[in-house]
Amino acid sequence: MYIKRPSQHNQENTLHPSDRRTIKRRHLIYYLRVWQIDQNTVMGHVVDINTEGMMLISESPVKTGEEMHLELRLPDSEGELRSMRFKAICRWSDKDINSAFYDSGFEFIDKSPEAGETLQKLIEEYGFTD
Repeated sequence: MYIKRPSQHNQENTLHPSDRRTIKRRHLIYYLRVWQIDQNTVMGHVVDINTEGMMLISESPVKTGEEMHLELRLPDSEGELRSMRFKAICRWSDKDINSAFYDSGFEFIDKSPEAGETLQKLIEEYGFTD
């Protein structure tokens, strides 16, 4: 899960052993937009994702600590859009290496097996495989 900010590394710029992920991050092939449902606005784009959370890049910082209703709009094999709605909490938001953008780490709230399966299918269909 992507909870730690990229800047939370020790002085040698390596992760402390307790900060290592237990689930491998997946970088996506597609440039997937994340919409904030309540405002029907694009919040940002997925940088990486796993079944526990995702990292988003956006033009504005994201408010941390509150539950958000989000949506990914995904093209299917015929080019039609289908959507995947979910709830997530932004755990951190910080400047990107490119100061015009912000990186934000989200934790998915719905931990049901169905939600996990849907995310796993998304990762397999749109992400890089090992």
